[in-house]
Parts: sequence; structure tokens; C-alpha cells
Amino acid sequence: MTKSVQSRIENEIKLMKRGSILFPSNFDDIGNVEVVKKTLLRLKNKKFLVRLAHGIYLYPKQDKLLGVLYPTIEAIAVAIAERDKARIIPTGTAALNKLGLSTQIPMNVVFLTDGTPRSIVVGKRTIKFKRTSPKNLAVKGEITSLIIQALKEIGKDNVTAEQLEKIKIHLEKEIKEYDAKLAPVWISKIIKNSKS
Repeated sequence: MTKSVQSRIENEIKLMKRGSILFPSNFDDIGNVEVVKKTLLRLKNKKFLVRLAHGIYLYPKQDKLLGVLYPTIEAIAVAIAERDKARIIPTGTAALNKLGLSTQIPMNVVFLTDGTPRSIVVGKRTIKFKRTSPKNLAVKGEITSLIIQALKEIGKDNVTAEQLEKIKIHLEKEIKEYDAKLAPVWISKIIKNSKS
């Protein structure tokens, strides 16, 4: 029984793209959760999968020189959000880094979410999902919501001309109608001025 579950799971994974992030829930239709978990662990011990964190696996993409190519922390967070049907927005240093306003790579990445709040340790880094009000996730346009989070991190009196210039360039790429009315007033002003 378990053997056939294992080969079915293995075959299903082989149909996926290398670099895919997997969870036991991907295989709900194949077997009960305990059998699936044991199978994924067995596939990890066989080096067929890489375990990224508790209950999170990677169907690894290999590079001749670099070995296993690991997904970014953000890719892992996005995969978790998709599984949980939750919305997320990176905050703080992660938002700054994504916009090129900081070169610092945060060890702990915080995402606002309307899903379950939790922390997940991936290697030496931590992904933290922080529950927030729907209002914070209601901003139209991914770039605008990132900019709002980045500006909150920088602080009202610390925004430099160079950062404003970069923000302006990013906002020009925003395809959707920008939506700053949900941001604090000072951030709304920056966004409006950058757009005009």
C-alpha cells in the first residue's frame, strides 16, 4: 500500500517543474496525511526532495557548479500563501530590498497577511506572517502596496531625494490604478507627487 502511495507521489512530483515547492496537502487525494508525510520524508532521505522547513519540501533544481538552487524566502512565502489562499505583503527591510531602496537582505522577513499568523524557520532565516486588517491588504497594485510598506519602514522624516526618485520610477511601472488613500496621509502625498 505505502509503496504504491510512494510511487504515485513520486510520479506526480516528476510531472512538476523542478524548483517547485511542495506541501503534504498537495497529495491529499493520494493518501492520508500521515502516509503522505512519511512518504515525503522517505523521498527526502532518498535525496529526491529537499526539506526546506517543517512540512515544506522542494523538488530541487540542480546546477552543475552551485548544486541545489534554493528558492528565495519570498518564493517560499508566496507558495505558503497560495496554499492557504491568503494574501501577503512584504514589510520592512524586505519591501525596501525588493524596491532596490536598500541592499540589506533581512534575516527575518515579515509579511502582513489575512491568513494564519505564524513563524516558519527556513535554514538560518525566518518567515513571519503577521495578521493584519483587511484594509492593509486592500491597496490596489503590488508596487504601491510595497512602496507604502517601504515608506513606513523608512519613516516620515528620513526619506531621501534619491529614494523618492526610485519610488517615482517604480510607480511609473504600476499598471493598475494606484491606490494611496489607504496609506497614511504623508505616504499618500509622496505617491501622488510621484505620479504627477
